[in-house]
Amino acid sequence: MSNIPEDLYYTKTHEWVKQDADGTVTVGITDHAQHLLGDMVFIELPDPGSEFNTGDDCAVVESVKAASDVYCPVSGEIIETNVALVETPEVVNQDPYGDGWLFRLKPNDEGEVEDLLDAETYRELAEEESH
Repeated sequence: MSNIPEDLYYTKTHEWVKQDADGTVTVGITDHAQHLLGDMVFIELPDPGSEFNTGDDCAVVESVKAASDVYCPVSGEIIETNVALVETPEVVNQDPYGDGWLFRLKPNDEGEVEDLLDAETYRELAEEESH
């Protein structure tokens, strides 16, 4: 079974969200998603300063198997991207919850994060997809 940290929030489209102490959130794709996609070969990140609504496609991860959109889990402004992934996209496979983060954003409404899935609910979703 995939690694699903208890202290993060999740989306049905396999993004994880970590609430940071400064009110921003860090976003990446889950271990389950990177396993499904396979070896990453290219990542397209959003531009800092761009704004997205919840559910907007805001990044692309491309693997040897497929290209997949990454959806913005909460509405807000992109404040930072993990530019290291442009040169080394395989870090998403090696460390999806650490060095493989994709972007940070300042949410328009911090309460929106609490509407996302908890680890247990996401685990059930991932298990259903695996069958």
